[in-house]
Amino acid sequence: MNKIYRIVEKRKIWYAISIIVIAIGIFTMATKGLEFGLDFKGGTVIEINLGQNFNKPDVDKVIKKYSNDFQSNKVEKTHISIKSANLSNDDVSGIVKDIKAKYSKSNITNQESIGASIGQEARINAIKAIVIAIVAMFIYIAIRFEFSFGMAAIIGLIHNILIMLSIYAILRVSIDSSFIAAALTVIGYSVHDTIVVFDRIRENQKYMRREESGVIADASLTQTMARSINTVLTVVITLVSVYILVPSVRNFSEPILIGIISGCYSSICIASPTWVLIKNRMKKRKKLKISSDTEN
Repeated sequence: MNKIYRIVEKRKIWYAISIIVIAIGIFTMATKGLEFGLDFKGGTVIEINLGQNFNKPDVDKVIKKYSNDFQSNKVEKTHISIKSANLSNDDVSGIVKDIKAKYSKSNITNQESIGASIGQEARINAIKAIVIAIVAMFIYIAIRFEFSFGMAAIIGLIHNILIMLSIYAILRVSIDSSFIAAALTVIGYSVHDTIVVFDRIRENQKYMRREESGVIADASLTQTMARSINTVLTVVITLVSVYILVPSVRNFSEPILIGIISGCYSSICIASPTWVLIKNRMKKRKKLKISSDTEN
């Protein structure tokens, strides 16, 4: 066999990196909280048809006269969508009037208010969706493989979600429905990547029965690492291109980009070493039980 990467032996380094990032994120969340988008805290959504192609920064300057806390997205070539938690009806009228003075053919095509209670309900439903997805993944992996694989995969998934939340908290990026959709997408993608590694571990267990779990995991990671990294790189290149060239979907592509990178790191450096720890713990308990039964 070719050279084997000693990933499991260095698990303390990988765990330390993740713990530092998550600890900073939790501290930020505890002291400053998370920045929630309009979907989760309520506010006003307006869409304006400018009647012609336009420069988005110019329109943003107009909006900033009325609100410093807003999100704007260029929709197609002639429409702009504006979201803000603190726009009054007078502010909306002022924005439309100022934009119309600059773009004579412009007119408001949609205005919608989202109440705080609806935003709170959306938050609760988002959390439920993530929890259900994680539990379903655990059941699937536990049935397809075994309990230790399921537990390791769940720890990896929770790690990914915490990393995404921590980075958003540290960078003060707002969390909205796009983040939740991206998080669920990342959960499915990262589990697929983890399953590829676990499937190789299961196969190698048949041919490396006398080897320790750490050696089997390292061999399996070495065999699958190139595939995992190459797959992630192709996805990252695509997402970066979308992020740069399609600003209207940045709220969706940004968390996916973070999650995909975190998911690859998790599959290699978190899930597999965690499986080794769980597997070794289960073996010790089994030996203690056999020893106890023998003495009795």
